[in-house]
Parts: sequence; structure tokens; C-alpha cells
Amino acid sequence: MNRAAPALIASAIHKRFLIKETGKTVHAVTDISLEVQTGSLTALVGPDGAGKTTLLRMAAGLMKADEGTLQVLGIDVTADPQAVQDRISYMPQRFGLYDDLSVQENLDLYADLHGVTQAMRKERYARLLEMTHLARFTDRPAGKLSGGMKQKLGLACTLVRSPELLLLDEPTVGVDPLSRRELWEIVQQMIDDERLTVLVSTAYLDEAERCARVFVLHEGKMLAEGTPGDIRQRALNLCYVATPAADQPPRVLQARLLDDAGSIIDAVPQGGAVRFIRRHEVDQQRLDALLDGALVAAVEARLEDGFMVLLREQHDLEPLDTEVLETAHHPKVEAEGDTNEVIIEVRNLVRKFGDFTAVDNISFSVRRGEIFGLLGPNGAGKTTTFRMLCGLLPASSGFLEVAGFNLRHARAVARRNIGYVSQKFALYGDLSVTENLEFFGSAYGLYGNRLRERIGIVMRQFDLKGKEVSPSGQLPGGFKQRLAMAVALLHEPAVLFLDEPTSGTDPQRRREFWRRITALSEIGTTIIITTHFMEEAEYCDRIVIQDAGKLLALGTPGEVRAQAHGKDSPLDMEEAFISIVGQSRQNNGNGPLAKETRP
Repeated sequence: MNRAAPALIASAIHKRFLIKETGKTVHAVTDISLEVQTGSLTALVGPDGAGKTTLLRMAAGLMKADEGTLQVLGIDVTADPQAVQDRISYMPQRFGLYDDLSVQENLDLYADLHGVTQAMRKERYARLLEMTHLARFTDRPAGKLSGGMKQKLGLACTLVRSPELLLLDEPTVGVDPLSRRELWEIVQQMIDDERLTVLVSTAYLDEAERCARVFVLHEGKMLAEGTPGDIRQRALNLCYVATPAADQPPRVLQARLLDDAGSIIDAVPQGGAVRFIRRHEVDQQRLDALLDGALVAAVEARLEDGFMVLLREQHDLEPLDTEVLETAHHPKVEAEGDTNEVIIEVRNLVRKFGDFTAVDNISFSVRRGEIFGLLGPNGAGKTTTFRMLCGLLPASSGFLEVAGFNLRHARAVARRNIGYVSQKFALYGDLSVTENLEFFGSAYGLYGNRLRERIGIVMRQFDLKGKEVSPSGQLPGGFKQRLAMAVALLHEPAVLFLDEPTSGTDPQRRREFWRRITALSEIGTTIIITTHFMEEAEYCDRIVIQDAGKLLALGTPGEVRAQAHGKDSPLDMEEAFISIVGQSRQNNGNGPLAKETRP
């Protein structure tokens, strides 16, 4: 049997962009060559700015290559983009749903745009609504869907016709583990049933493990390609799990390992332990001193391990200057440095929107210096809880105190004692780094020498030196995140709120981010964080899991894993999360999606 021709062939592709404000040319894609086999699932992975989205947009005929050739389904996409677009489907990161239209109306609109006949719609709709579990929600406005349901509707709209090639640009960013699993089941079913070819970019390396072939991009260039097994080979015999003493949080050992770049390539908390990759040549005595008596066992390499080895070969993670942090103690921390002090108290908290209860009588407390995680599926009520804790949304009833202030009566005063970093970059893109710091510093009541002193400290703290006059909107993603953190900490808040701060970022940037969070916690800053990366729950001292507005679990990561699977279970936090939420929904007789409500 003859092998089918590749669905996509790129040969020596180049793409450059001229930045008008600076006059500089950015090389988004440089000399990329690759093939995507028909009927396969193929992944593009790489750090922010690697060129993944640019490559997908060129494949979709939305952007032309400056040099090289690109054939999609045997068609020169540069010469005839419309012919390609008639046969493919493309789901960008921000898929254009119409919030005021219902689920059914959105499907109809995209079917109209693609010229899908009425006869084809009946069969296609039935199948897509069954796969996405949206059949019961066809009359609901898209704007009233949770984040996970919106992504599934977006995928359904992309598939209203039967494409020969599906391009997906990070389809699971901001999606909880339950919805993420369901999205992949839909994609895999389409591959199995229709021999659909799928090219997907993803920040989740466990997703790339599903793929037949993986292309690793870095700064617009091809860093490596092969099967997931080929990429894993780069970390062969270098991967271990270290279990620290019971009284030591895994993040402390992880930070110590990451800070020794001469011995360690990567380290990340995992199931109450720390998974690490050592370098090929390492001083065993030095490594033993770093591990400080932790129990160590060799483990098989994962795709993510091979990926981290590749990135470290390009550039190492810079050790964090913890001395800068140590000189940046909040006065309240030094004066009131009792780590058992309760800094957030929540009792019987309720939030209603009309007759809908988004948060249903939850209670918990947070101690000074804790890293406290708020977890839950899309639509579970955690974002509403988070917004009430920040003072951005009033509670309907209950008691809520943050940093000694009652948020029902003194929200404005309380907000002066907290810092906030949103999921999306929310600073002024046209202002330089320094101008943003000066503007927000004055908004926090900082002036003169005190403002200049604090700007100098946070510039060093977050390695922003050399970027002072750069327009913040043109900074790479990692620097934008650092600037947002610097702004949030300018006024030395007692509590820092982080709303999915690593959504869509690659593993290396997540390591950098959490090394800083660990250091902030060590000097007494209290951290409240929401995240859909379940590995990040392992950094937390304690977590809560919410669903349908109710609190399902509260405790240390180990206690939550034990609640899900028993004390000695080796299962990870993502499996624990899915088990706890799934069991709750089953006990309530609501099935996997019946309780999905608002984003």
C-alpha cells in the first residue's frame, strides 16, 4: 500500500517582522523545515516566542512566508491560500465565539460561513454535541458558559465541517484538567474515526506525549524533532525522584537544587517529592550535600525531561539573587513575623448572582507566609472566591477578613495591603518599564525617595535591569510577567494574589516564576494563587478544591491526594483533582457537566 503524501511540507521557511516603534527586525521563524504526516497527531512545542503561532498562521494561509516553500494538502499556500482554507480548519488561541448567541446559534453561524448544507448539519451537529456534552446547553448563551465549555464549543464550531487538516493553537490554555481531558478525547476520536490530520501547539508537555511526532522550536529555529521517545532519550539515565524529610516542603529542596546549575538541569515538585534531572558530569559529594539526606530513586525520563535538557543546552536558568529578596522584607513581616498568624479569615462566605449561587457557604483561613492554592474546574466558583478575597467583588453574606481588614466594610483600605497579578497582562503597553513602575507606585501612595528606592529594589528583585526604557507592551512574555510582579509588590503588600499567572507558559518559565514565589514566601509574603497546572499545587502549603460553589477538599497537597486515593497512593495531583471532583459530581447525581455554570 502506498503511503499517503504528507499533509504539510515546509521547506526552509523564514518569517520576519519589522517593529515600527524600534525599527528592529524580529526573526519569528528562521529556516524551518518539517513534514506532517496524513492522519497523524503532531505537536509544536517550545518557549514563548519560539514561533509556534507564526508557523500555524502561515499554514492556515493567514500570513505569508518571506522565504521558503510551504505546501498544505499539496497546495502552495502562498500562491493560493483560499484553496487551503476551503479544506482545513484552524482554532486560534482566542477563538471568536459570540457571547450573546446561544450554543446552537454559534454552531449555525460557523456552518453558514463554511457553507455546510442542512443535510450535513443534522448528522454533524448531533455528533459534535454528543462528543462535547453540550447537547443539554444548546439554548445557553456562549457568554454564560464556563471556560472549559467555551473551548469545547470553539472546537465544535471549528469542526462543523469535516476538514482534512485541523490546526490547533494551544487549545487547552486556561482549561481545567477535566475539560482538558475531554477536549483531547474529542480530538482523538476525530483522528480515529475520520483519519483527521492534526497539528497542535501546546504548553503542556504531557499533551505532546500523545503525539506521533514532536517538533521543538526555540527562538524561531528548529531545536529538535522526533517521536516523544526520541526527545525523552536526551534525559536517559539522568532522572530521579528525591523525597525530603516529612517536615520539609518539597519546594524548599527544589529551590536548593535549581540554584545549583552546575549539578542540576531541572527540578520540580511531584507528589510530595522532587523530580530532578542531574547533569551528565556531576560531583557526587556536592549532589549529596544538595539532597541533604533525601531518599533518592531513579525514574524513567519523560518528554518534558528531554525538553528541559534541550532548553538548558541553549541557556541555563539564572540563579535567583535571594540577597535582594532578603533586603526587601515588608516592615509588617519583621514586626509581626508570627508565621502562625492568620492573615486571611473566611467564614460561611456566600456570593449570589440573582437566584444563582456561585459560592456556597465556604470557610477557610490562611496563615502569614503561606502559599495557598485555589483549585477547581472552570465554572466552579474559584474565580468568584478569588475576586472577593481581592476586594474586587462584594460578598452576599459571610465573614471575610484580609490583612486585618473586614472586606465587607473596608474594601478600599484592605486593597492597599494587597498586590494583584491578573492572568492577562494588565499594565500600560505604551509606557516604559520605569514609567509603569512610577505610575503605579504613585497610585499606591509612594513618592520621592521612597518611590525611587522601591523601584530600584524591585528592578533588581525581578532582573529588569537593562529594560528600563523598553515599552512594556513589547517585552517578551517572561519579562512582562516579571514587570507585573514588580508592580504588584512595589508597595510591599502583606498578601499577593496571583490569578493563573503561568497560564500558557512553557515549563522553563514556570520554574523561574515559582523560584521567585518560593523566595517571597520565605521572607513572609502570603501568596494566594489560582492555577490549572496541577503540578503547581505541589508548591503550595495548602490548597482548596471547589466545585459547584462548594468546598470539596482542604489541606496540604499530601492530605488532598490521600483524600482522593488513600494514604499510600502514588497517584499525582491531577489524578487526585479529577477523582475528587468526579466523585462529588457522581454523588450528587449530576454527571460531569451538569453543574457547569458561569466562567
